[in-house]
Amino acid sequence: MSVSYHTVAEHEAGQRIDNFLFRQFRKVPKSVIYRVLRKGEVRIDRKRVGPEHRLLTGESIRIPPLARETGAENAAGPVETLSASLRTRLEQAILLEDEQLIVLNKPAGLPVHGGSGISTGLIEAFRQLRPNLPFVELAHRLDRDTSGLILLAKSRPALTELHRLLREGGMNKHYLALSAGQWQGEARQISLDLKRVGNQARKVQVADATEDGRTAESIFTPLQRGPDCTLLDVQILTGRMHQIRVQLAHLGHPVLGDERYGDFGLNRVWRRQGLKRLFLHAASLVFMFEPTGQRYRLEAPLPPELERVLQPLKSATRGRQE
Repeated sequence: MSVSYHTVAEHEAGQRIDNFLFRQFRKVPKSVIYRVLRKGEVRIDRKRVGPEHRLLTGESIRIPPLARETGAENAAGPVETLSASLRTRLEQAILLEDEQLIVLNKPAGLPVHGGSGISTGLIEAFRQLRPNLPFVELAHRLDRDTSGLILLAKSRPALTELHRLLREGGMNKHYLALSAGQWQGEARQISLDLKRVGNQARKVQVADATEDGRTAESIFTPLQRGPDCTLLDVQILTGRMHQIRVQLAHLGHPVLGDERYGDFGLNRVWRRQGLKRLFLHAASLVFMFEPTGQRYRLEAPLPPELERVLQPLKSATRGRQE
Protein backbone atom coordinates (compact mmCIF):
# COMPACT_ATOMS: atom_id res chain seq x y z
CA MET A 1 0.00 0.00 0.00
CA SER A 2 1.04 3.63 -0.50
CA VAL A 3 0.07 6.97 0.94
CA SER A 4 -3.53 7.88 0.04
CA TYR A 5 -5.54 11.09 0.11
CA HIS A 6 -9.12 11.59 1.18
CA THR A 7 -11.29 14.64 0.53
CA VAL A 8 -13.59 15.55 3.42
CA ALA A 9 -17.22 15.47 2.29
CA GLU A 10 -19.89 17.78 3.69
CA HIS A 11 -21.40 15.03 5.83
CA GLU A 12 -17.99 14.14 7.31
CA ALA A 13 -17.19 17.68 8.47
CA GLY A 14 -17.25 18.52 12.17
CA GLN A 15 -15.83 15.28 13.51
CA ARG A 16 -12.38 14.89 15.04
CA ILE A 17 -9.64 13.49 12.85
CA ASP A 18 -8.89 10.67 15.31
CA ASN A 19 -12.54 9.53 15.32
CA PHE A 20 -12.62 9.69 11.51
CA LEU A 21 -9.55 7.44 11.30
CA PHE A 22 -10.95 5.01 13.88
CA ARG A 23 -14.00 4.47 11.67
CA GLN A 24 -11.97 4.19 8.48
CA PHE A 25 -9.49 1.67 9.92
CA ARG A 26 -11.45 -0.43 12.37
CA LYS A 27 -8.83 -3.17 12.55
CA VAL A 28 -5.97 -0.78 13.31
CA PRO A 29 -5.26 -0.29 17.04
CA LYS A 30 -6.01 3.18 18.35
CA SER A 31 -2.46 3.42 19.66
CA VAL A 32 -1.15 3.17 16.08
CA ILE A 33 -3.47 5.91 14.87
CA TYR A 34 -2.42 8.20 17.73
CA ARG A 35 1.23 7.45 16.97
CA VAL A 36 0.98 8.41 13.27
CA LEU A 37 -0.89 11.58 14.26
CA ARG A 38 1.80 12.43 16.79
CA LYS A 39 4.58 11.81 14.26
CA GLY A 40 2.89 14.02 11.66
CA GLU A 41 2.31 11.22 9.16
CA VAL A 42 -1.36 12.23 8.93
CA ARG A 43 -1.63 15.71 7.46
CA ILE A 44 -4.47 18.00 6.52
CA ASP A 45 -3.82 20.28 3.56
CA ARG A 46 -0.10 19.48 4.04
CA LYS A 47 -0.10 20.60 7.69
CA ARG A 48 0.42 18.58 10.86
CA VAL A 49 -2.67 18.33 13.06
CA GLY A 50 -3.43 16.96 16.49
CA PRO A 51 -6.09 14.33 17.23
CA GLU A 52 -8.51 17.06 18.32
CA HIS A 53 -8.58 18.75 14.88
CA ARG A 54 -12.16 18.95 13.55
CA LEU A 55 -12.59 18.28 9.85
CA LEU A 56 -13.80 20.93 7.42
CA THR A 57 -15.53 20.26 4.12
CA GLY A 58 -13.04 20.07 1.25
CA GLU A 59 -9.94 19.47 3.35
CA SER A 60 -7.47 16.93 1.96
CA ILE A 61 -6.30 14.27 4.43
CA ARG A 62 -2.97 12.55 3.81
CA ILE A 63 -3.26 9.00 5.18
CA PRO A 64 -0.15 6.84 5.62
CA PRO A 65 -0.22 3.09 4.79
CA LEU A 66 -1.75 2.07 8.11
CA ALA A 67 -2.80 -1.42 6.98
CA ARG A 68 0.74 -2.32 5.88
CA GLU A 69 2.24 -1.02 9.12
CA THR A 70 -0.05 -3.10 11.34
CA GLY A 71 -0.78 -6.11 9.16
CA ALA A 72 -4.49 -5.22 9.26
CA GLU A 73 -6.61 -5.24 6.12
CA ASN A 74 -8.01 -2.03 4.84
CA ALA A 75 -11.82 -2.14 4.77
CA ALA A 76 -11.77 -1.79 1.01
CA GLY A 77 -9.54 -4.79 0.41
CA PRO A 78 -7.13 -5.09 -2.53
CA VAL A 79 -7.98 -3.12 -5.64
CA GLU A 80 -9.24 -5.37 -8.39
CA THR A 81 -7.86 -5.34 -11.92
CA LEU A 82 -9.93 -3.04 -14.10
CA SER A 83 -12.38 -5.11 -16.13
CA ALA A 84 -12.90 -4.48 -19.84
CA SER A 85 -16.55 -3.51 -19.25
CA LEU A 86 -15.71 -0.99 -16.50
CA ARG A 87 -12.89 0.42 -18.63
CA THR A 88 -15.36 1.00 -21.46
CA ARG A 89 -17.93 2.59 -19.13
CA LEU A 90 -15.34 5.00 -17.75
CA GLU A 91 -14.04 5.98 -21.17
CA GLN A 92 -17.58 6.65 -22.37
CA ALA A 93 -18.32 8.66 -19.22
CA ILE A 94 -15.65 11.32 -19.89
CA LEU A 95 -17.39 14.54 -20.90
CA LEU A 96 -14.47 16.94 -20.76
CA GLU A 97 -10.78 16.91 -19.95
CA ASP A 98 -8.32 19.81 -19.86
CA GLU A 99 -5.15 20.67 -17.97
CA GLN A 100 -7.04 21.30 -14.72
CA LEU A 101 -9.77 18.72 -14.41
CA ILE A 102 -11.68 15.74 -15.77
CA VAL A 103 -15.48 15.79 -15.91
CA LEU A 104 -17.34 12.48 -15.83
CA ASN A 105 -20.98 11.50 -16.24
CA LYS A 106 -20.90 8.88 -13.48
CA PRO A 107 -23.07 5.81 -14.07
CA ALA A 108 -25.51 4.83 -11.33
CA GLY A 109 -24.41 1.90 -9.20
CA LEU A 110 -20.72 2.84 -9.24
CA PRO A 111 -19.43 4.14 -5.87
CA VAL A 112 -17.01 7.02 -6.07
CA HIS A 113 -14.43 5.17 -3.97
CA GLY A 114 -13.87 1.73 -2.48
CA GLY A 115 -14.78 0.90 1.10
CA SER A 116 -17.16 -1.18 3.23
CA GLY A 117 -16.31 -4.34 1.29
CA ILE A 118 -16.22 -2.61 -2.11
CA SER A 119 -12.72 -2.99 -3.50
CA THR A 120 -12.88 -0.67 -6.50
CA GLY A 121 -14.70 2.62 -6.82
CA LEU A 122 -14.61 5.28 -9.50
CA ILE A 123 -11.40 6.94 -8.33
CA GLU A 124 -9.47 3.66 -7.98
CA ALA A 125 -10.71 2.51 -11.39
CA PHE A 126 -9.84 5.82 -13.04
CA ARG A 127 -6.30 5.67 -11.70
CA GLN A 128 -5.96 2.29 -13.38
CA LEU A 129 -7.44 3.70 -16.57
CA ARG A 130 -4.92 6.56 -16.55
CA PRO A 131 -1.83 5.16 -14.79
CA ASN A 132 0.43 7.85 -16.27
CA LEU A 133 -1.40 10.73 -14.61
CA PRO A 134 0.84 11.95 -11.77
CA PHE A 135 -2.17 13.23 -9.79
CA VAL A 136 -5.91 12.62 -9.91
CA GLU A 137 -8.31 13.11 -6.99
CA LEU A 138 -12.04 13.39 -6.46
CA ALA A 139 -13.15 16.98 -5.92
CA HIS A 140 -16.50 15.95 -4.41
CA ARG A 141 -18.82 12.96 -4.14
CA LEU A 142 -22.03 11.50 -5.47
CA ASP A 143 -24.06 8.74 -3.84
CA ARG A 144 -23.55 5.32 -5.36
CA ASP A 145 -27.07 5.21 -6.83
CA THR A 146 -26.95 8.76 -8.22
CA SER A 147 -25.71 9.36 -11.76
CA GLY A 148 -24.30 12.50 -13.29
CA LEU A 149 -21.55 15.08 -13.08
CA ILE A 150 -18.50 14.49 -10.94
CA LEU A 151 -15.20 16.37 -11.05
CA LEU A 152 -11.68 14.98 -10.80
CA ALA A 153 -8.75 17.34 -10.23
CA LYS A 154 -5.51 16.77 -12.12
CA SER A 155 -3.27 18.76 -9.77
CA ARG A 156 -3.10 19.77 -6.12
CA PRO A 157 -3.71 23.48 -6.92
CA ALA A 158 -6.76 22.57 -9.01
CA LEU A 159 -8.10 20.42 -6.18
CA THR A 160 -7.58 23.25 -3.69
CA GLU A 161 -9.47 25.68 -5.92
CA LEU A 162 -12.38 23.28 -6.45
CA HIS A 163 -12.58 22.71 -2.69
CA ARG A 164 -12.66 26.48 -2.14
CA LEU A 165 -15.53 26.83 -4.59
CA LEU A 166 -17.46 24.07 -2.84
CA ARG A 167 -16.88 25.56 0.61
CA GLU A 168 -17.82 29.10 -0.42
CA GLY A 169 -20.86 28.24 -2.53
CA GLY A 170 -19.13 29.10 -5.80
CA MET A 171 -20.67 26.17 -7.70
CA ASN A 172 -24.18 26.35 -9.12
CA LYS A 173 -25.34 22.73 -8.88
CA HIS A 174 -28.59 21.35 -10.34
CA TYR A 175 -30.07 17.86 -10.20
CA LEU A 176 -33.01 16.20 -11.95
CA ALA A 177 -35.32 14.15 -9.73
CA LEU A 178 -38.53 12.32 -10.55
CA SER A 179 -40.72 12.58 -7.46
CA ALA A 180 -43.94 10.87 -6.46
CA GLY A 181 -47.20 12.79 -6.70
CA GLN A 182 -48.12 16.13 -8.22
CA TRP A 183 -46.05 19.07 -7.04
CA GLN A 184 -48.34 21.89 -5.99
CA GLY A 185 -47.47 25.37 -7.21
CA GLU A 186 -44.21 26.47 -8.75
CA ALA A 187 -40.67 26.82 -7.42
CA ARG A 188 -40.13 26.51 -3.68
CA GLN A 189 -37.04 27.01 -1.56
CA ILE A 190 -36.94 24.44 1.24
CA SER A 191 -34.80 24.72 4.36
CA LEU A 192 -34.73 21.84 6.84
CA ASP A 193 -32.36 20.83 9.62
CA LEU A 194 -31.03 17.30 9.07
CA LYS A 195 -29.23 14.88 11.37
CA ARG A 196 -27.44 11.60 10.76
CA VAL A 197 -28.79 8.49 12.46
CA GLY A 198 -28.53 4.71 12.37
CA ASN A 199 -25.63 2.31 12.10
CA GLN A 200 -22.44 4.29 11.39
CA ALA A 201 -24.62 7.38 10.77
CA ARG A 202 -25.38 6.27 7.22
CA LYS A 203 -28.97 7.48 7.24
CA VAL A 204 -30.38 10.99 7.58
CA GLN A 205 -33.61 12.33 8.98
CA VAL A 206 -35.18 15.70 9.69
CA ALA A 207 -34.18 17.02 13.12
CA ASP A 208 -36.79 18.48 15.45
CA ALA A 209 -36.45 21.79 17.25
CA THR A 210 -34.72 20.25 20.27
CA GLU A 211 -32.04 18.44 18.25
CA ASP A 212 -28.73 19.63 16.85
CA GLY A 213 -29.22 19.38 13.09
CA ARG A 214 -27.43 20.95 10.13
CA THR A 215 -29.38 23.19 7.77
CA ALA A 216 -29.99 21.87 4.26
CA GLU A 217 -31.36 24.23 1.60
CA SER A 218 -32.62 23.41 -1.88
CA ILE A 219 -34.76 25.08 -4.53
CA PHE A 220 -37.28 22.74 -6.20
CA THR A 221 -38.75 23.78 -9.57
CA PRO A 222 -41.28 21.59 -11.42
CA LEU A 223 -40.36 20.93 -15.05
CA GLN A 224 -43.01 18.38 -16.09
CA ARG A 225 -46.07 17.04 -14.34
CA GLY A 226 -47.67 13.65 -14.81
CA PRO A 227 -50.79 12.18 -13.21
CA ASP A 228 -48.77 10.58 -10.42
CA CYS A 229 -45.27 12.10 -10.64
CA THR A 230 -43.35 15.34 -11.16
CA LEU A 231 -39.98 15.91 -12.80
CA LEU A 232 -38.12 18.47 -10.68
CA ASP A 233 -35.08 20.63 -11.22
CA VAL A 234 -33.30 20.81 -7.86
CA GLN A 235 -30.71 23.45 -7.11
CA ILE A 236 -28.81 22.58 -3.95
CA LEU A 237 -27.56 25.52 -1.89
CA THR A 238 -25.87 23.27 0.67
CA GLY A 239 -24.27 19.85 0.32
CA ARG A 240 -25.69 17.73 3.13
CA MET A 241 -25.70 13.97 2.95
CA HIS A 242 -28.80 12.69 1.07
CA GLN A 243 -30.40 16.14 1.36
CA ILE A 244 -32.55 15.99 -1.80
CA ARG A 245 -33.87 12.53 -0.99
CA VAL A 246 -34.66 13.36 2.65
CA GLN A 247 -36.24 16.72 1.89
CA LEU A 248 -38.53 15.32 -0.80
CA ALA A 249 -39.53 12.36 1.36
CA HIS A 250 -40.36 14.78 4.20
CA LEU A 251 -42.51 16.85 1.82
CA GLY A 252 -44.47 13.76 0.76
CA HIS A 253 -42.86 13.58 -2.68
CA PRO A 254 -40.14 10.91 -2.33
CA VAL A 255 -37.74 10.34 -5.19
CA LEU A 256 -38.98 7.41 -7.24
CA GLY A 257 -36.74 4.37 -7.01
CA ASP A 258 -35.35 5.42 -3.62
CA GLU A 259 -34.93 2.21 -1.63
CA ARG A 260 -33.89 4.01 1.56
CA TYR A 261 -36.23 6.98 1.96
CA GLY A 262 -38.86 6.29 -0.69
CA ASP A 263 -42.28 4.66 -0.96
CA PHE A 264 -41.55 0.96 -1.39
CA GLY A 265 -44.97 0.19 -2.85
CA LEU A 266 -44.65 2.91 -5.46
CA ASN A 267 -41.13 1.74 -6.23
CA ARG A 268 -42.48 -1.72 -7.08
CA VAL A 269 -45.09 -0.20 -9.40
CA TRP A 270 -42.50 1.94 -11.17
CA ARG A 271 -40.08 -0.96 -11.37
CA ARG A 272 -42.64 -2.80 -13.47
CA GLN A 273 -42.74 0.30 -15.70
CA GLY A 274 -38.99 0.14 -16.22
CA LEU A 275 -37.52 2.28 -13.40
CA LYS A 276 -34.99 -0.03 -11.77
CA ARG A 277 -32.82 2.58 -10.04
CA LEU A 278 -33.00 5.84 -8.11
CA PHE A 279 -34.20 8.66 -10.39
CA LEU A 280 -31.69 11.25 -9.28
CA HIS A 281 -29.16 12.74 -11.68
CA ALA A 282 -26.53 15.47 -11.22
CA ALA A 283 -27.40 17.37 -14.38
CA SER A 284 -25.42 20.63 -14.44
CA LEU A 285 -22.56 22.56 -12.84
CA VAL A 286 -21.54 26.16 -13.45
CA PHE A 287 -18.50 27.77 -11.85
CA MET A 288 -15.61 30.16 -12.46
CA PHE A 289 -12.14 28.64 -12.11
CA GLU A 290 -10.32 31.73 -10.91
CA PRO A 291 -6.66 30.64 -11.44
CA THR A 292 -7.25 30.52 -15.20
CA GLY A 293 -10.29 32.78 -15.49
CA GLN A 294 -12.20 29.99 -17.26
CA ARG A 295 -15.93 29.69 -16.74
CA TYR A 296 -17.25 26.13 -16.87
CA ARG A 297 -20.83 25.35 -17.91
CA LEU A 298 -21.15 21.58 -17.63
CA GLU A 299 -24.12 19.38 -18.46
CA ALA A 300 -24.56 15.63 -18.20
CA PRO A 301 -27.32 14.11 -20.34
CA LEU A 302 -29.75 11.76 -18.70
CA PRO A 303 -28.74 8.13 -19.11
CA PRO A 304 -30.91 6.08 -21.49
CA GLU A 305 -32.64 4.13 -18.71
CA LEU A 306 -34.00 7.36 -17.23
CA GLU A 307 -34.89 8.86 -20.62
CA ARG A 308 -37.04 5.79 -21.34
CA VAL A 309 -38.92 6.27 -18.07
CA LEU A 310 -39.68 9.88 -19.01
CA GLN A 311 -41.07 9.14 -22.48
CA PRO A 312 -44.70 8.59 -21.37
CA LEU A 313 -44.54 11.78 -19.28
CA LYS A 314 -43.18 13.79 -22.23
CA SER A 315 -45.83 12.34 -24.55
CA ALA A 316 -48.61 13.25 -22.13
CA THR A 317 -47.23 16.79 -21.80
CA ARG A 318 -47.13 17.24 -25.59
CA GLY A 319 -50.67 15.92 -25.85
CA ARG A 320 -51.98 18.48 -23.36
CA GLN A 321 -50.18 21.30 -25.17
CA GLU A 322 -51.67 20.29 -28.53
